Amino acid sequence: MRTDLAKFQDALIRHVRLGSFPVAVRMAKAGENLPERVKRPARDLKITVATCQAIAMARRYGSVVAIGEEDISCPLTAVVFGFRRPSEFYVKGQACAGMYTETEEAGMLSEEQVGKFSFGEYQYILVAPLHRTAFAPEVIVIYANPAQILRLLTAALWKSGGRLTSSFGGRIDCAEEIIVPRLTEKCEVILPCYGDRIFAQTQDHEMAFSIPISRVEEIIEGLEGTHKGGVRYPVPSFLRYTGEFPEHYRKVVDTQST
Repeated sequence: MRTDLAKFQDALIRHVRLGSFPVAVRMAKAGENLPERVKRPARDLKITVATCQAIAMARRYGSVVAIGEEDISCPLTAVVFGFRRPSEFYVKGQACAGMYTETEEAGMLSEEQVGKFSFGEYQYILVAPLHRTAFAPEVIVIYANPAQILRLLTAALWKSGGRLTSSFGGRIDCAEEIIVPRLTEKCEVILPCYGDRIFAQTQDHEMAFSIPISRVEEIIEGLEGTHKGGVRYPVPSFLRYTGEFPEHYRKVVDTQST
């Protein structure tokens, strides 16, 4: 596990040059041992957080964080990750209606299509920067700019070809980052949601890309293969052309030569 993660870290450094740490994620069941020096927000920081905040702590601070029901501030996260039972208000789309959808019926459809874990299935969401990961991760979440996401996308398609299909809901992006790739074993492109931008301070230029651990070797091969094929980040500029200058600039040469 360590060798694979170290190899992946090296590949990301060489080929993608991220601005924040890639984040390893594991859904921990009751009774699982947590890593030493793990931070529990409610206990250690005296705050409760959204899942996107915990991911941001890992990718920006390098912190190892575990969040359970008592640590979560976001009611939507608590429901979709199975820490709390959904209320009738949620199920009927009323939490979505009026803000994201025109009607409760449309809100109900939006809620139904969010990826979810079963109630009580897991006790913690465990996150760590890749280089400090001391557990067996299930998903790797990477925040990057669109050109870097493109680099990861081309790597994901290196062996299979075709197209990568992701779905976007505009909210509860933590489900798209963790739950969906965990259940489907497929890579996902994620458009960070409103809450991610508010609470985790994700920037306008950032997107996310999630990789199930079963796909990591494919991504490494894809990064190396596409690199050999000429795909690069930073994207190289084409500079082999003669530029045109204003006429009064050209007169400088003409004046000096007479």
